[in-house]
Amino acid sequence: MNHGFERPAGGDAQALVLIAEDEPEIVDILKAYLAREGIRAVWAADGRAALDMHLALKPDLMLLDVRMPCVDGWQVLSEVRARGQTPVIMVTAHDQDIDKLMALRIGADDYVVKPFNPAEVAARVRAVLRRTRRVDFESREVLRVGSLEIDLEAFRVAVVRDDASRHVLNLTLTEFRLLAHLARAPRRVFSRAELIAACLPEGEVLERTVDSHISKLRRKLEDVGVEGVPVSLRGVGYRLEETA
Repeated sequence: MNHGFERPAGGDAQALVLIAEDEPEIVDILKAYLAREGIRAVWAADGRAALDMHLALKPDLMLLDVRMPCVDGWQVLSEVRARGQTPVIMVTAHDQDIDKLMALRIGADDYVVKPFNPAEVAARVRAVLRRTRRVDFESREVLRVGSLEIDLEAFRVAVVRDDASRHVLNLTLTEFRLLAHLARAPRRVFSRAELIAACLPEGEVLERTVDSHISKLRRKLEDVGVEGVPVSLRGVGYRLEETA
């Protein structure tokens, strides 16, 4: 079966979404609604094909089902996240909070439960793409807070030491947005509601979802020697503070 390995014509300005889903009817509906938004889509019918196509096509975003043949969605998400920062929106019948939190811990950027409104899915895709593909036309902006160097245009975070050594962090898009937002005012405490509004505006998000993303971000910073950042203030929210 040809899953659409040839990247459709139309130029780089048009976004490409990889739909990893084993139900053709759902794929047809999603493709139609994405096309209305001017977004191209290709289809992978199983997890192995999704991983192969992700490497071959470098899509701008992935819509990913959990229950798929060959390799399930959790494994696909984990591998895609290990490769880089491709935004991933989970689309699944799993509607329990524990499933949503698992997806966010692994690195999903959003979570849509079946049965869904296809117009809402298309709107969420468009919102994520708008942020990830937006260019800062004023200037290339780099935020520096202590040892952290946050490149807002390249979506890259590095820890720079006094000896000039650099450690680039492999963050998800949501983790990057949270860190960058905190870095704009490193001594200010941001409430969870403020962080949701600024960094996760696509749909209904639980406040503990922010905690999950922050916890994952903190572990990645600790892995490169940055301890206790961001700082948690019980009952209030988070702040970045200076890093050593």
